[in-house]
Amino acid sequence: MGRVQINTEGGTAQAELDGDGTAARFLLVLTHGSGGTVGAPDLLAARDAGLQSGGMVARVTQPYRVRGARAPGSPVRQDTAWAEVVSALRELAPGAPLVQGGRSNGARVACRTAAAVGARGVIALAFPLSPPRRSPAGASRVAELHAAREGGARVLVVNGERDPFGIPAAQDVDRVVVVPGETHALKGHRGAIVTAITEWLPTVL
Repeated sequence: MGRVQINTEGGTAQAELDGDGTAARFLLVLTHGSGGTVGAPDLLAARDAGLQSGGMVARVTQPYRVRGARAPGSPVRQDTAWAEVVSALRELAPGAPLVQGGRSNGARVACRTAAAVGARGVIALAFPLSPPRRSPAGASRVAELHAAREGGARVLVVNGERDPFGIPAAQDVDRVVVVPGETHALKGHRGAIVTAITEWLPTVL
């Protein structure tokens, strides 16, 4: 379907669209990591899984990346802009259930906002469970995963076996898929990621 621009209070976002919104079984909205793009291999795998499962897929470049910044800045501002983006995209697939997700920082946004936007499910690719080394010992972002579940969303985590940020525990989400040999980048094993998502989506829809 092409590309659309969406104006938010935090600036302009861009969405790459695939699929037919009028006939979609669901709407899948995905986004990038903090300094990344929507062309990341794991996001493309998620797009393929969404299309194979009958969804309309939107890969969103958030306003701070459109401006050229690498760091997302305030989580509150980021989440507010994300909610505006999702609201606009839902108009392209009226009545379709919402599933959202992203990789790394994008997975965190999808978890934090799941309840606010009414997402049925969250696909968390390369979820960065542990903050950078300079953070206090024992620090964890597991509360963001819990927030999504407590808001009524089912959560799928797909992480690399060698991810230095850690791998969420099975009890903290609905399903954890660990991709052998992969790091935080999740650059390979595209088929495994597609399979993990296509097998999980029916549990949400």
